[in-house]
Amino acid sequence: MIDETPSACRPLADRVRPTRLEAVLGHDHLLGPGRPLRAAIESGHLHSMVFWGPPGSGKTTLARIIASHSHAQFIALSAVLSGVKDIRDAIDRARLARQTKGQDTVLFVDEVHRFNKAQQDAFLPHIENGTVVFIGTTTENPSFELNNALLSRVRVYVLKPLAKEDIRRVIDGALQAVAEETDRPRMAPDLRDQLAAVADGDARQALNLLELAIDLAGNDEIKEEHLRQATSSSLLRRFDKRGEAFYDQISALHKAVRGSDPDAALYWFARLSDGGCDPLYIARRVVRIASEDIGNADPRALQVALNAWEAQERLGNPEGELAIAQAIVFLACAPKSNAVYKAWQAALDDARPGGSLEVPLRLRNAPTRLMKALNYGKGYRYAHDEPQAYAAGECYFPIELKGRRYYYPVERGLELKIAEKLARLRELNEKAPPQ
Repeated sequence: MIDETPSACRPLADRVRPTRLEAVLGHDHLLGPGRPLRAAIESGHLHSMVFWGPPGSGKTTLARIIASHSHAQFIALSAVLSGVKDIRDAIDRARLARQTKGQDTVLFVDEVHRFNKAQQDAFLPHIENGTVVFIGTTTENPSFELNNALLSRVRVYVLKPLAKEDIRRVIDGALQAVAEETDRPRMAPDLRDQLAAVADGDARQALNLLELAIDLAGNDEIKEEHLRQATSSSLLRRFDKRGEAFYDQISALHKAVRGSDPDAALYWFARLSDGGCDPLYIARRVVRIASEDIGNADPRALQVALNAWEAQERLGNPEGELAIAQAIVFLACAPKSNAVYKAWQAALDDARPGGSLEVPLRLRNAPTRLMKALNYGKGYRYAHDEPQAYAAGECYFPIELKGRRYYYPVERGLELKIAEKLARLRELNEKAPPQ
């Protein structure tokens, strides 16, 4: 039922917000029988927590239900609008409620990841001494956005996007609630399904779009035209170039290419493109994939990736995106090798802590008379003058690193031939007289 508190300005999403645990849809992994969060709520033994999940997944609703179920005072702060002074005021109110009524306080902090370190630290003593039960919400990964000190004092619960079926039930319930007050509106089942799909797991988004469609329809039945107008600029996806969903999708694209699945790779590229990702960012990532995961198994991969990047820069969308798609499919189907990537990391591991190891004299350039007098370049063997254009037994490392080996070609693609050549050269080194 719609909340009976009179307010002409309250959005539909707030008016039909569930007030009982049984009315919350989805999240069976948290709220199913015997699950830890449900057990804590029903027992009244609350603990401080952070809800991590996408917009419209019910984080605020759960926090309000928890406070109501435990008969606790509910104080809400927004990390976007609040500062340390607001935190202090909330703590004072919590102390007063404890002293005068013996009442617990749920301190709800929306978008807690937007608080800086000092603001997050301000909660710590009051969580520890039980002045408040802290409930924060975030759409970002708490591991990256919250202080370790705060994380150690709360339990993180992950909320998943609502399933399409759950969104449909939210829409049905909202339409019934509105009809009980106004005797309208009507909406065909197939249009309800369309709206549920557009909402993309976000109940708030579904209700906001439904409210707009109701306004557009007036006293008439909601038609496809009304829904199209309501959703024309609202085909939103769970995508944020600075957020968790963005990096998850980029990771999925990379892993699909590495796993030689061109179809899945194209799907994730399409998701990123549909979400508004800059195609040039994807093009740069594809170049990285070409070197990291294909390397010398098929050196054409790097050139194909660079060509796709250039095509995007020259042509823009949609022509440039097709070139990137072509590169993604080529890379996904190419033989895979991370031998160069591993060799580069191993070389860095030697170079970074090794200090400024001297370049052997014979390998130094000697453009001046003084340098020649100091034996720069003396004893250098010019490879082109050697048999097979190879100076067998020569060492090009600093003396401290003689014999190091970083690059181990895989037995795939062109690296099969590279491995055979390097093996022959090593045999020549072993037979060469000591230098």
